[in-house]
Amino acid sequence: MRIVTLDDLKEDKRADMQGARWLILSAGELEQSASLLMFTELDDILVAVDHRGSIPTDGIWQRAVHLIVIDASESEAESFRRRSGITKVICNATEDIRTFLW
Repeated sequence: MRIVTLDDLKEDKRADMQGARWLILSAGELEQSASLLMFTELDDILVAVDHRGSIPTDGIWQRAVHLIVIDASESEAESFRRRSGITKVICNATEDIRTFLW
């Protein structure tokens, strides 16, 4: 399974994502990755966001995300999952985000 991060992508980001199953982003990379999120859906690439260390704010970006790791209680994570529509919300994990990819 091919996994890419924003650092792996060069000038032609869409071409560099070809064949990837997952794109992993950090919370800080979300804002600069808005156009990439559109391409991930078109190219069947799943998106994972490591949002530990910051509080996620609701936004259109959530529609493209399939997995997110957040700092929250179980009930807060469940509430966020229902509100955001993100398939898999992991809370208080210490493992690398890649552990949770499918």
